[in-house]
Formats: sequence, C-alpha cells, structure tokens
Amino acid sequence: MRISRHWLVAGAIASAIIISAGTRVAPGVFLPLLTNEFGWSRESLGLSVAVGLVLYGLAGPFVGSLINRIGTRNTAIIGLVLIALSAAIGTTVTNELQFAIWWGAVSGLGTGIVGGVLGAAVAMRWFVARRGFVQGIFGAATSTGQLLFVPVLALVGAASGWRAASLLLALITALIIIPVIWLVRTDPADVGLTPYGGDAPPPNTAHAEAGVMRRAVRTPDFWLLASTFFICGATSNGLIGTHLLAHAVEHGFTTDVAAGVLALMGTMNFVGTLASGWLTDRYSPRLLLAAYYGFRGLSLLFLPFVHDPLQLSIFAVLFGLDYIATVPPTVALTSEVFGARNVGLVYGWIFFAHQMGAALAAWLGGVIRDTTGDYLLAFFLAGVTAVIGSALAARINRPTPAPAPA
Repeated sequence: MRISRHWLVAGAIASAIIISAGTRVAPGVFLPLLTNEFGWSRESLGLSVAVGLVLYGLAGPFVGSLINRIGTRNTAIIGLVLIALSAAIGTTVTNELQFAIWWGAVSGLGTGIVGGVLGAAVAMRWFVARRGFVQGIFGAATSTGQLLFVPVLALVGAASGWRAASLLLALITALIIIPVIWLVRTDPADVGLTPYGGDAPPPNTAHAEAGVMRRAVRTPDFWLLASTFFICGATSNGLIGTHLLAHAVEHGFTTDVAAGVLALMGTMNFVGTLASGWLTDRYSPRLLLAAYYGFRGLSLLFLPFVHDPLQLSIFAVLFGLDYIATVPPTVALTSEVFGARNVGLVYGWIFFAHQMGAALAAWLGGVIRDTTGDYLLAFFLAGVTAVIGSALAARINRPTPAPAPA
C-alpha cells in the first residue's frame, strides 16, 4: 500500500521534532556530570538552560515569517544545522559562558526553529482532515525525543562521558537532515497535491490577517491561552525536564533507574499526546485543557512524597500522560478563536509564553535547590500553579450567552 506524501512529510517533520526535543533535554541529563566535572552551581546551569528556553520560545513567532520567505524545508534545515553545531561544538566548553552560548543560545535558536510552531504550520498547510491527530503526532514526537534520548544520553554519558553523548546527538541530527531535504515542501501544491482530506488548499498560515496581534492582545482569550501555556512550560520542560533527573539522583535513585523512569514518562507522554490529538478532534478543547492542567497539578503535588522506584514510576505514568497533551487543544483553540490563517503568528507568541514559563522555572528550580537544599518546594509550587492553570483554562473561549428578551 502506497503511503500518501502528506504522511511522509509529517513523518520527516516529526523526526526533526524528535531530535529537537532530545537536544532540549540534554542539558538536564548532563547536569549532574557537569556539576561533578566543573563544580558549577545548579543555579548557573539552570540560568544557561533558561537562556536556551527563552530563545527557543522567541524563535517561535518568527518561524511563520521564515517559512514564508525561504520555505518549510529550508527553515527546518537551518534549525537542524544549528542543533548539530551546538551539540558538536558544545563538547569543547570549559566555562559557564561557553556553555550558555552553545547549549543555551545556539541550541535554543535551533530547537526553537524546529519546534511546535513549525509542526503547527505543517499541520495547517498539509491537512484538513485529521489536523488534531497530526498535531498530536507532532506533540508525541516531542515525547519520543525524551523517550529515546534521555536514557540513551544518560547511559552513554555514564559510560563514556557527556562529550561522547553530545557527539552522538550531533551525528543523529546531521542524519535527520537527509529525509527533510528529500521529502519536505512548503505546500502540497508544490508537488501537485491538495491538503489531506480537502479539495482546496487551506488558508495560507504564512500570511496572517493584517493587525491580528493588535486584535489578539486586546482579547481575554489570548491572555488566557498565553498564561495557561506559560504554566505548561513552567511545570513541564522548565522544572521537570531540567531538574527531575538531578532530584532523583540526589534522593538515592541510581542514574539507570532515573533514566528508566524518565523513559517510562516519555512512553506515557507519547500515548497521552496521541490520545489528546484524537480527543481534540471530537471534544471541547477548552474542557480537555482544564482537565489536563488539573491532573498535572495533582501529580506534581504527589511528587514530594515519592521515595522509592515504584512511587517514582507511578508519578512518571501520571505526569507523562499529559506532559505535552496540552499542545493539540491549545493549537485548536488558537485556530478557533483567531482563525486558521493566523495560527502561525498567534500561536507563535503563545508558544513564546510557554518558553518564558519554562525558562523561569528552569532558573528558579536551581535557585530553590541551592537555597533550600532540595527541590521539594519547587515541586509543590508547580503543583499549585498547575491547578490555577486548570481554572484559567476553563474560562477560554466560553460562548457568550444570548441576551435575555426584553
């Protein structure tokens, strides 16, 4: 059976997103090794990670414009080249400034280009039917990156050092460029096709409505979407993605056990994100989003009471199910509120809020650890914040009641 070109393009972009996710979690995996080798503080390493997360998010709003200027394929290639350079040259770092440049700034720009906004644009251009599911695939690709690279980088780092693990990351990134060059194009029309499930091209997401951001920042829905995604970033790859491995090792878990638990989290993340895409095509994304944040808050509040591998595995299952499950309903709500043609730009700024939350949590997590001696306060605050996010999500895009008759 011949596979549609639409799914091949989605597969190539998903592969690029996988390597982007693997690069983003690498500093968290290397953190204990870097601390032992150089004696750097958790706060300084967290700040470097925060720099990368800020640039990761800041790249998002400009990806749509970059696609419009040079095409999807060239945009993805630029991001992948930056990722490969950061991982390769990053092996030469000897001080915190160099680490911040290569594993913070350069890595952040590369992974920001090959990130959620690129996937959202491809889903909107290449698919009419199954958009939510495709967006779920891209979200699952992020969790797959964690599933694959956290244990691999941790094990290679423990056996051969973090530099060998970093070089492996650079090599795999270079290989991913090949299918991107071969398969990816900007629009289906470039290869004589129409979008999957549609008879005509969807609205051009690269050309946003004039003044859409001026309109967006005046609407409560934009700020609710941005604030909930800020909380998503803070409670996921900001705190957990950066500090969970170090927390587990400090509390007596071996590196192998901690890496295995993170792999389990990645597996559940994969399942949860695909399921979220399927659910988003069928149910209210607003209610799904509220449920996801509430569930996340409860799992984070459970984490300070985890003391053995079984309990840590239970946390990995609970938290992993909605680690990135928030992406499909957030993209769907952005399209619903602001229009499909504006998703690239508006979601780009919403995604920037996500990364600002992640950056703040990556840094503050290190500050709390250095100040109090552990991460327990950070996890508790993150749990409370996620519950607040659930309440905010419930207010997004609520239908306005009809006026009562006179």
